[in-house]
Amino acid sequence: MGRSRYLRAVHQGPDGGSDGLDPDAPEALLECLAGVSERIGRPAVLVAMDDLSAIAVARIAPRLGERFRIPHQPDGLPARVADKAELSRLCARWDIPHPETVIPASGAEAAEAAWGLGLPTVAKWSRPWLLPAGSGLRSTTLVHSAAEARRLYERSDEAGCRLLLQRFLPAGPDTDWFFHGAFTRGGHPLLAGSGRKELSWPVRTGLTAVGRWLPDPAVEEAGLRIAERLGYQGILDLDFRRDERGCFRLVDFNPRPGAQFRLFTDAAGLDVVQAMYLDLTGQRVPEPVPRPGRVFVAENYALLAAVRGRQLPFRREPSARLAPARLAPAARADAGPGPGPGAAPGVPAGRRPGPDETPAAAAAAPVPDPVGAVGPAGPVRVVPQRERGRVEAAWFATDDPKPFLAMLAAFLGRGADKGARVLRRVPAHGRRTARAVVRAPRQRASGLTPPAPAAPPAAAAEPDELLTR
Repeated sequence: MGRSRYLRAVHQGPDGGSDGLDPDAPEALLECLAGVSERIGRPAVLVAMDDLSAIAVARIAPRLGERFRIPHQPDGLPARVADKAELSRLCARWDIPHPETVIPASGAEAAEAAWGLGLPTVAKWSRPWLLPAGSGLRSTTLVHSAAEARRLYERSDEAGCRLLLQRFLPAGPDTDWFFHGAFTRGGHPLLAGSGRKELSWPVRTGLTAVGRWLPDPAVEEAGLRIAERLGYQGILDLDFRRDERGCFRLVDFNPRPGAQFRLFTDAAGLDVVQAMYLDLTGQRVPEPVPRPGRVFVAENYALLAAVRGRQLPFRREPSARLAPARLAPAARADAGPGPGPGAAPGVPAGRRPGPDETPAAAAAAPVPDPVGAVGPAGPVRVVPQRERGRVEAAWFATDDPKPFLAMLAAFLGRGADKGARVLRRVPAHGRRTARAVVRAPRQRASGLTPPAPAAPPAAAAEPDELLTR
């Protein structure tokens, strides 16, 4: 951030570091922002860039008066949606597809819920910003036994928040999607779009290393519907995972810009932050001109994710299915009663549907098929070749090479260690057994089939790396 060419001045944060962002005691942040406002000398737009900041700023917004332009959020809304337990209740109330979730009240209930949901199970702390530093507690953990779930629940007092267990949704190609949007009062969209996470770091669970802007009516309809029902104002970042039936389930709600928000930049250079700025300062927000097919690359993370995941970040586009394939009757049964007010499948994000774009009209209308492709699940859309080369590169290595060099050194060190073990004929796990196999005498031809060597015990399948690293 300190090397950005757009930076004009830096203001120090509240004394006490992260303690100054305590939502339950926001006086330090309030005093800090008041001083920043005095130095600026005029009202400024305030954009929270992480969940904790968004929660703290929302709580002191009424006391900042005219010092800052801040999105108006109804009654502690950022804290409610960032709380994973509260989010599960909101999704159940509004028929937003969400992983099956259990909030246990005891260690025995946690163990029983783990068995009931199926192992492995995802365990989450409802308010991860409360986790004490150095405790070893992670916001999300993949538990593999009922006993592990019980032990994790027993640390609830230490965590300072509730534990919840969710059904595990396996990761794979075309399963991780996200939605970004900027909204004015009443949850009306200014700019919005959906995209797919091609690569992430850590693999299958972390931040977006390579992402692609791909319009998907199911993801967009869910994002627009939840923003409208919340009356959300400001910027949000939603994470979805597609289950085995093709139903997109909301797994995370971030009440602030996502790290890849620049992916959703229209043809005129408008992104969600600029749209919110124009709206809060009373200026007209231009009608967005979407650029689907655009690619975001964080090149240092993309390199490591591509090697670790054994896949290339720029593979051929396997086509994004349209609404009829995404919302098949079997998946639609638990996806709620249908599109909310003002949203319809096939309507571009950021625009209200017209009279001929109602759900009924969308169902009756022929599915657009620009290249005539048809897949086993129904019509598909292929992104034109000319749309595949647009890249928004986040050149972190150029701005600050230290994180990239540190990760590269760790990666090379890991490879060097594996190479040394091979040269020493020492397997990664277990005793020195390779030399005995090499020196085993050969069987002479005797007409008898030599006994096959005993197969080593099958290794347990490597678990999906859902925040276990």
